[in-house]
Amino acid sequence: MEKEKLKRIIVENRKYINDEVGGIIKRDYLHIPEKLKKVVVFYGVRRSGKTFALYDIMKANAGNSLYMDFEDERLKGFDSSDFEKLKESFDELYPATLGKKRYFFFDEIQNVEGWERYARRAVEKENTRIFAAGSSSRITPSEIHTSLRGREWTVRVTPLSFKEYIRLKGIEPDKEHIYGAKKAVIKKHFSEYMKWGGFPEVSVLDSDFEKRKVLREYMSAMFFRDLVEKYGMTNTNLLDLLIEKLFSSFSCKLSLTAFYRQYKDKIAFSKDTLFGYYQNILKSLLVYNVRIFAESTYKRNRNPAKIYLTDPGLARRVTSEDKGRMLENIVFMSLTRGSDEIFYFSGRGECDFVAENEKGYFPYQVCYELNDDNSEREINGLVECCTRLNKKEGLILSHDQEKDLRRQKINIRIIPVWKWLLSEDEVRN
Repeated sequence: MEKEKLKRIIVENRKYINDEVGGIIKRDYLHIPEKLKKVVVFYGVRRSGKTFALYDIMKANAGNSLYMDFEDERLKGFDSSDFEKLKESFDELYPATLGKKRYFFFDEIQNVEGWERYARRAVEKENTRIFAAGSSSRITPSEIHTSLRGREWTVRVTPLSFKEYIRLKGIEPDKEHIYGAKKAVIKKHFSEYMKWGGFPEVSVLDSDFEKRKVLREYMSAMFFRDLVEKYGMTNTNLLDLLIEKLFSSFSCKLSLTAFYRQYKDKIAFSKDTLFGYYQNILKSLLVYNVRIFAESTYKRNRNPAKIYLTDPGLARRVTSEDKGRMLENIVFMSLTRGSDEIFYFSGRGECDFVAENEKGYFPYQVCYELNDDNSEREINGLVECCTRLNKKEGLILSHDQEKDLRRQKINIRIIPVWKWLLSEDEVRN
């Protein structure tokens, strides 16, 4: 790779990002320790904002930064041996940065085989911070090359949280938006967020037609590039059925064994193929599964998992109007941003989530609207879960109801999901 070409690309990218890219929304959940000598790897579903996360950090370190997008056709043929030329080109362009900490940002890094070895050396020996991002099917914690294991800091980038979505709409939420007259504006935006989700590009579109079209294009790209091409999933009849089932089963339990029994006589596939396809879909980060809360791994795996989507907007593919399930899916994704372990509880009754936080496990029940038909079931399930966890309080997240209850010495707080999503951490438990 010629140095002159690399220099032109370096200069063009710096000018574009520093001078022309604006309106970057601050992301709340991208925690990166400043003093850590590790390669920072952004991973996540396509179009969730990984590139703009790189831009944001680069703009904060504009004087000593380099950005390269390895899907730029001018970089075709760039291989791991060219990283040294890239560094030399940067040094020649900006000699004032010699001896100072530098920030190198590599987008679509999966296109350069062996990049991990260079990144490790640069971070450990050359006073350089490396930030990398790439395809969700190729850049995940499980896919990172062994040469980088233990030397990487992985950061999952999801579609916008509701607080980030509100910020994109030009609102910095404060107490007036949560408790005062301005909450009507927040509630209107939350209705849109429930319907279309938080993919950044979709969130700035005006018409429903445009939003629907873009989401269909996302699904098509994720389907073919992250599943069919990546994993060689050639049984498209099975893949179509499984995707349809998963995207219509969000916030519900799903048994693969039951799926197998239902379709094994209709199309040709083995149980091993089915389970393999399911695992590949989970790896793509389009879908998440939640296991039952149990001490035994065997019991957790023996019971059906509950299915959730990475973004409620993707549920448009199977056109569901179940707002309660949408609400539950939004709560799940919010919990994943602050908790590594999330389960559902099932005993005599059920509780939607048991999530780990700094105080241990905490129970969350989600119900669109408590009424005469469901309130006893929802409350009793939460109380049973609180008793199992030895907790004196629990939370019910609703669409718009708010009050406090006390049952069997358990304090129960009922608050709207939109308020919970915008509240400070100590209020959210």
